[in-house]
Amino acid sequence: MNTFLDFEQPIAELEGKVEELRHLSRGDEINIVDEVGKLQEKAQKLLAQTYEKLTPWQKVKVARHPGRPHCNDYVFGLIEDFTPLAGDRNYGEDKAIMGGLGRFRGQACVVIGQEKGANTDERVAHNFGMARPEGYRKAARLMALADRFTLPIITFVDTPGAYPGVGAEERGQAEAIASCINKSLNIKVPIISTVIGEGGSGGAIAIATGDRVMMLEHSIYSVISPEGCASILWRSAEASESAAEALRLTAQDLKLHGLIDKVIKEPLGGAHRNKEDTINSVGNAIEGVLQELMILDGGSLRAKRREKFLKLGQEGLA
Repeated sequence: MNTFLDFEQPIAELEGKVEELRHLSRGDEINIVDEVGKLQEKAQKLLAQTYEKLTPWQKVKVARHPGRPHCNDYVFGLIEDFTPLAGDRNYGEDKAIMGGLGRFRGQACVVIGQEKGANTDERVAHNFGMARPEGYRKAARLMALADRFTLPIITFVDTPGAYPGVGAEERGQAEAIASCINKSLNIKVPIISTVIGEGGSGGAIAIATGDRVMMLEHSIYSVISPEGCASILWRSAEASESAAEALRLTAQDLKLHGLIDKVIKEPLGGAHRNKEDTINSVGNAIEGVLQELMILDGGSLRAKRREKFLKLGQEGLA
């Protein structure tokens, strides 16, 4: 059963009527196929119209939809023989970041991603995708492993940001993120990053410093959450909608300004409406980019990656 967002209520009402008519048809053997078809067509048209003109704040809601496929879905949908690797070899294991070895369409690789969890228990276990320092140190360890064995790295970004707790700060949160970015800029293997939901602040860029950075059509990527921005600039969380507009956090805005490389189209109505198609689309995009990068030597990859990120923002944003 679909979980509808507030702006989808007219669509929810139409789809509810379709289900009611189907139920009546089954129970009383009434032939109402034509009526059901008309309502379905109307619902699809309304869905298309709604998603053609989503505001940035509405895109934030779609990016956070609880039914949206998470890192775990992409890993088990795209990676064969996945073997998870745990721990930072320093403090402990952080379940907000999952990573390991596997094969992507025949190519051995290292996979790293932020996992939010699909239900309440999982969300608590994964800390809602907000990693602590040990999570970023684990990611850096896996990047070093990939570099040592010449394996491409595939990352899936989905986090509201790094965990801001006292313990995390005491264990060097900022240093762990910076070290992860530094590792990304210095290794000599391809890094392909995809923002699949939320790309929040340094917590996201720690594993999104890639040769190619892609975003799903209705995902978001920003220096701070709209709520956090609103509380600082407007002194009120009620200004979150205005903050989302000002942050230019949509995939389309970021592609326009050259901050990402590709926007991956989602099924009509968002990734949560057809997880399998979304995962396949992401897989196809990764495969195409991987073929381009695998033919480059390590030194060229590193030089181009460093140049790419040094150039960001030099021309300014419109």
